[in-house]
Amino acid sequence: MKGTISIIGAGIGGLTTALILKQKGIKPTIFEGSKEIKSVGAGIIIANNAMQVFKGLGIHRKIEKAGNKISFMKITDDQLNNLSKIDLSTYEQKYDVQNTAIHRGVLQKILIDELGLDHIHLSKRLSKIQKSELLKLTFEDNSTIESDIVIGADGIKSVVRNQLFEKSTLRDSKQICWRGICETHLPQKYHNELNEAWGKGKRFGFVKISDKEVYWYALANSKNLEPNNINLADYFSEFHVDIINIISVTNKEKIIVSDVFDLKPIDKWQSKNICLVGDAAHATTPNLGQGACQAIEDAYVLGELLSKNIPIGNAFKKYENIRRKKALAIVNTSWRIGKMAHIENKYGIWLRNLAMKNTPKSVNKKSMDKIFSLNVI
Repeated sequence: MKGTISIIGAGIGGLTTALILKQKGIKPTIFEGSKEIKSVGAGIIIANNAMQVFKGLGIHRKIEKAGNKISFMKITDDQLNNLSKIDLSTYEQKYDVQNTAIHRGVLQKILIDELGLDHIHLSKRLSKIQKSELLKLTFEDNSTIESDIVIGADGIKSVVRNQLFEKSTLRDSKQICWRGICETHLPQKYHNELNEAWGKGKRFGFVKISDKEVYWYALANSKNLEPNNINLADYFSEFHVDIINIISVTNKEKIIVSDVFDLKPIDKWQSKNICLVGDAAHATTPNLGQGACQAIEDAYVLGELLSKNIPIGNAFKKYENIRRKKALAIVNTSWRIGKMAHIENKYGIWLRNLAMKNTPKSVNKKSMDKIFSLNVI
């Protein structure tokens, strides 16, 4: 294809999109607002569907080696008694990739090393984008460029979306999320599984991401909470002692606190020579662990289409048609799970836990089959 391609944002979605295009002989340029791409203190689980994309790029083994294999996903009660357990080994064998928990910064470095820093311009925070024959991009440092094609990978508060698409709405889940990484020796039984413990209006998840590191996240209903003034070990004191230990050994200054939002589904992700990917198009709450994975799937579909001799507007329309149903199903399902996980009524919790225990394995398998199956192009 001809023309300059500018990608706004060097997150996982933007980096993966650029890497796929590079491998297909297309030269993109990423514009990133930050002065440097920092190794933020959070982990991420790269699920089977995203790992299949990385397998196509030839980097899945590097990611698996740098992270930790996850063979089981468990939902438990606050004492880590199983409510639901999903065995991922079937998918490991089917697709020859591992579900991998990894430090987000480590994954970004792998992608950047493969892509090359010459494709990334830092300290270029987009402030204005204007349509003309070409797209004019103005950055906060007052520099400007023109580009034939723009891909907005600039997150839930996307400047590209907010300036060039119809008004969008962020939905407040009314939940607070704390995330951290600590160095601790987890009991062996936890080494290859993700555990998420559900309590009364709050939950706690943890997963091993390297030989020494454990990534964890905690969520709670935000009503009447002052998150920066909470002692998390006290707040989760009724949870299993292994959870309290994880919180206790974490450097409190490095815990990330945020409100949890998603993006109310929007009507269009593309317009002529402009396209949105990842959170800019379909930001989701984190309850399925699929936010970054869906951005990676976007990159896969977009790369396949842009490598064909299809007019750019048609390619972007086809991309949206292919990806829309699955991505929005993830958004809506994740929203429902988030509400179910945070029930506060004692009887409601009992019913929820009973329903989780009695959900047939075939139902969970059907859900996983859909999530892990890549869109056909």
